[in-house]
Amino acid sequence: MEMLDSFFATEIGTMQIVVRIAAACIFGALIGAEREIRDRPAGLRTFMLVSLAACLFTIIALEVSYLVESTEDASSIRPDPLRIVEAVTAGVAFIAAGAIIRHSGRLEGLTTGAGLWLAGAIGLACGAGFMAIAALVTILALVIMVLFKWLERYLPVTDKD
Repeated sequence: MEMLDSFFATEIGTMQIVVRIAAACIFGALIGAEREIRDRPAGLRTFMLVSLAACLFTIIALEVSYLVESTEDASSIRPDPLRIVEAVTAGVAFIAAGAIIRHSGRLEGLTTGAGLWLAGAIGLACGAGFMAIAALVTILALVIMVLFKWLERYLPVTDKD
């Protein structure tokens, strides 16, 4: 395993990286599958890619932090892994905004946009090694997207005027 760790030049460890990437793909796929079943514009592959990208950005941020800490001049360099969270959030928000359209006086795609944003957060959690939190949030997202969609059918609709 040390040979793989040196090949991938990782401090986290190759197996940990594989587990984190796999979890990001699986959790993104679960939410994306729900969107795919509902024939939404962003589906399985989109959600998987968003979650995977966020995971990779997080792993890179952590690895760079470890690399900087191990250098002789570590006291003068202060890595900030939270910047990667901000960058991923901004990038995913841009993609999510593209999923939202105005059609016949109504906004459509809000749930897909929110789901993409959430897939980014789940990918960040997986990249940071918080798979249990990512799994819990994935389950909650599916409950919200499926159960509450069913519940919305029974809520009364009122005029906006």
